[in-house]
Amino acid sequence: MLIPAVALPFFGAVLVWAWRHKPFAHWIGAASAALAFIVIALLPIGRGGDAWLSAGERLTGGWWHQIDFAWAPSLYLHFSLAVDGISWPLALLTALLGLLCCLHNALGAERHASASLQLHPAGAATGGPSPAATQAGGVPAEPASGRAEGDTSAPLQVPFTSLETGGPSPAAGSVLGVPIGKVRRRAAGGGAASPMLTSLLLAVQAASTLVFLSDNLILFFIAFEAVLLPMWAIIHRYGDPGARRRAAAKFALFTVAGSLLMATGLFVAVADTGTADLGAIIVAGGVGEPLALLVFALLAIGFAVKAPLWPLHSWLPDAHTAAPTVGSVLLAGVLLKLGTYGLIRVAGGLAPGGAADAAPVLAVLAALGIIVAGLVCLSLPEIKRLIAYSSVGHMGFVVLAFAAGTEAGIRAALFGNLAHGLITPLLFFLAGALKSRTRTGDLRSLGGLRLAAPTLAGLFGFAALASLGLPGLAGFWGEAFTVYAAAERGGAWLALAAVAAFGAFLAAAYLLRMLKRVSHGPIAPASSGIGDVSAAEIAVWSPLVAGTLLLGLVPGPLLHLFAEGLL
Repeated sequence: MLIPAVALPFFGAVLVWAWRHKPFAHWIGAASAALAFIVIALLPIGRGGDAWLSAGERLTGGWWHQIDFAWAPSLYLHFSLAVDGISWPLALLTALLGLLCCLHNALGAERHASASLQLHPAGAATGGPSPAATQAGGVPAEPASGRAEGDTSAPLQVPFTSLETGGPSPAAGSVLGVPIGKVRRRAAGGGAASPMLTSLLLAVQAASTLVFLSDNLILFFIAFEAVLLPMWAIIHRYGDPGARRRAAAKFALFTVAGSLLMATGLFVAVADTGTADLGAIIVAGGVGEPLALLVFALLAIGFAVKAPLWPLHSWLPDAHTAAPTVGSVLLAGVLLKLGTYGLIRVAGGLAPGGAADAAPVLAVLAALGIIVAGLVCLSLPEIKRLIAYSSVGHMGFVVLAFAAGTEAGIRAALFGNLAHGLITPLLFFLAGALKSRTRTGDLRSLGGLRLAAPTLAGLFGFAALASLGLPGLAGFWGEAFTVYAAAERGGAWLALAAVAAFGAFLAAAYLLRMLKRVSHGPIAPASSGIGDVSAAEIAVWSPLVAGTLLLGLVPGPLLHLFAEGLL
């Protein structure tokens, strides 16, 4: 089952690319993502009590399932996969978000094509533009994208509104004039509904799943780096034309620089222990004491870039703002988890002594990140950039909880990590839908959403309240237990707990400010006449809503699951 979990999205990406000119290409991607999700969801079946391992005098959770094939033994490289109570929830989250992003593209492509055919039935028959699609003099009219700047992913609006936004009705087709030939070319190759985007999403999913399931440090590093190229391509090719190149270059430079340090730390650990078996090194107690701080520092800096931890975070707001909606969803829900998972499982597991020594520095940086992100969010006028900066604060809570080093802290870090992976992708889906309808993400130009689109406004309110940590929703437990774990350490950690609590107050302030600007007041011109949530959008977003409610109301099973992990 471990091999199909990685292979299904990989081969799905290859098939979508090979059949990118076929009308069913998107659905091949969605089907492969759905199969991968089912396979990963079934992994807990068959796990037994004999999987527990002894680490010194303590009993620690072990692998549920494990496979190992020699690949290049002289280089310590084995195709070794394993899963436990820590890696499985993250692999499942990756599969879920990959599936939702593929469905977003597939359903958006269907809506796009349906609306285009309704606008231009004559062009549909001939393959060329209809008479209504031309300007005076027979010059083809410019295509009306209707998208917000920086979002080239296909929308899920119903065809009673504009092709991609919820703006003018199809009756405006003679004015908007989108040649059906151009629509077909965009769907086939490089436009809003491109199957190539679906192929890249599946590639990110496959490589990320391999990261979470790798039990070999060399394989882990290869998979970690393999995520970079398709994610860079998503931002560079499908992002905001005015910002995508700079954002993609910044993303690549930061992550490559961090990876060089991470690779050095991994190779030092392998040389010291004589093995690249992650589980074996953790059970043995990690690297030798003289190298522990060095190994942890190298790994922690590399993973902190991906997390991201302040002050190594500056690539993230640019990447989120420039990326298409599905790109932002994977950045928040998957790529940031690679950093925090690596920090907790790999850096903390390989060098527990170094983690203890570096904990005060890590905690102070995390606390500063929480405050800085909160203050910056209070002044940001752009909705996607605000949500992106909020991730810096939320990841600060995760790192602070890990730095506390207690059992409560580790569980708070793991829980907060998962909760952020549900809530923030939902916020980015909602922000993308809002920008595609209103053609703006500027909070100063929005308002009255509760009157113009009450369901969308309600979902925005739900996601924002979950993000600020309202009790009963998923965001509460990670933040509350982070404050508790820091206070439990006593001494100077009490001040860090107070800083984190103040950061939670700032989060409530900037998220409520966002809601006030977006949902309340009179209907702004940008929000006038927009469509409300469609059935396709509900289908894509509802799993994230359900997961946020489930983890908020019933956190016990997930917290218990973490005890079955190897740390």
